[in-house]
Amino acid sequence: MLCDRINEYTSSGVYPMHMPGHKRNTELLQQGLPYELDVSEIHGFDSLNDPQGILKEIAQIAADIYGSDRAFLLVNGATAGILAAIGAHAGYGEKILVARNCHLSVYNAIALFGLEPAYIVPDTDEATGIMCSVDPSSVESALRSNKDIKLVVVTSPTYEGVVSDIGSIAAIAHKWDIPLLVDGAHGAHLGFSGQFPASAINEGADVAVMSLHKTLPTLTQCALLHVCGTRADACELSRLLAVFQTTSPSYVLMASIDRCLRLLSSDKDKLFYEYERNLGWFSLKAESLRNLSVLCKGNDNPHPGFFAFDPGKIVAVTKKTALSGFELADILREVHKIEMEMACADYSVALTSICDTADGFSRLANALASIDRSSKILCAATVNEMQKSPLPVQAETPYSALKRRGRFIPPEDSIGLVSLEYIWAYPPGIPIIAPGEVIDAEIVSYVRRLIREGANLKSTRGRLPELIYAAW
Repeated sequence: MLCDRINEYTSSGVYPMHMPGHKRNTELLQQGLPYELDVSEIHGFDSLNDPQGILKEIAQIAADIYGSDRAFLLVNGATAGILAAIGAHAGYGEKILVARNCHLSVYNAIALFGLEPAYIVPDTDEATGIMCSVDPSSVESALRSNKDIKLVVVTSPTYEGVVSDIGSIAAIAHKWDIPLLVDGAHGAHLGFSGQFPASAINEGADVAVMSLHKTLPTLTQCALLHVCGTRADACELSRLLAVFQTTSPSYVLMASIDRCLRLLSSDKDKLFYEYERNLGWFSLKAESLRNLSVLCKGNDNPHPGFFAFDPGKIVAVTKKTALSGFELADILREVHKIEMEMACADYSVALTSICDTADGFSRLANALASIDRSSKILCAATVNEMQKSPLPVQAETPYSALKRRGRFIPPEDSIGLVSLEYIWAYPPGIPIIAPGEVIDAEIVSYVRRLIREGANLKSTRGRLPELIYAAW
């Protein structure tokens, strides 16, 4: 495996008259960072953008494990794969169909390639504000209304674990001979156990992108792009990945991918058995909660708005309490020493994996039980009435809007104007408004509410909450 080859090379006594500049000099630089494993594309170590040797072997292992026709290693995260996949299947001025709850990287690709987006908007769960599964009928309706769609893009699973009916969506897209791209950044672990939903790869996606580092044991930035069938343009994908990925890829990252894939090859049954057991135990513990609740766990399973749900996402809901999701995350951090993945107005999300221990699940269960009994949350919830984000009117494409000049103005004065920047909460990184969309009173109210609730709100030009960059 790649890590063994790196270790063999670094212990061989060869002096590195090549990058990286640290020269693996741990005597000078001390231990703590893997300098001794950090090599570059020297002889015997293959090339990421034209793999012919060991990197090609690793990519083939990925394809074999997941059941795709071809896999690409990504070291710039799923974002690089999203950018390449969209650019490979639609060109300037062409139209793509996008679920409005997609990640910011999808919108960046739309702007970068000068595309025209047509949106489908999933329903919103009234109890939590979480977007539900994409309705396949909305995809069919949109394709009937837009005969010139070149690509369909959906996110499944979402940050909160909501899975869409990829099989039906793929069948609809393929009826028009249109490829389907699934952003499965949060679903690299799907498909390895019958207790989890199927992977998009096995449900008909033509291109699927997944972040290994989110739910599997790899280092941050490690991801995969999979190609299935003949609708996807693998040659153009390869070309654009060479554009969006670094020409100096980290072998530490690629060795991390390699080790993860080989671990899955040898031990996935054992690892997922333990994972399922821990999740099942946690689900039983969640039944005892009376004020807090855990989405799709215990007595709250299944959910009518979700086609399926990823049980690896633990969504602690505060809707029936006086706490916000942000406050719950603060208590877990400050009192119980547990850091959650993300928080929103009415819930907080824990992201779990095969690497979590029984003790880790126990700590979270006990912490939630303790908070659930606290007098601080027993009063009726009146402060968490969080409206859903409205779908803005699109006045022009993101590409043209980003080329325009505007000015910074207070949010209340921007009503009726066209936004020239993105505004989003991170996580999850879904734009509340994108360049080219009209700012209205609902959006301004929603942004103000997010700020009051404590969301980590961001904008492209970084002047929120005081100012928004808009056309004038």
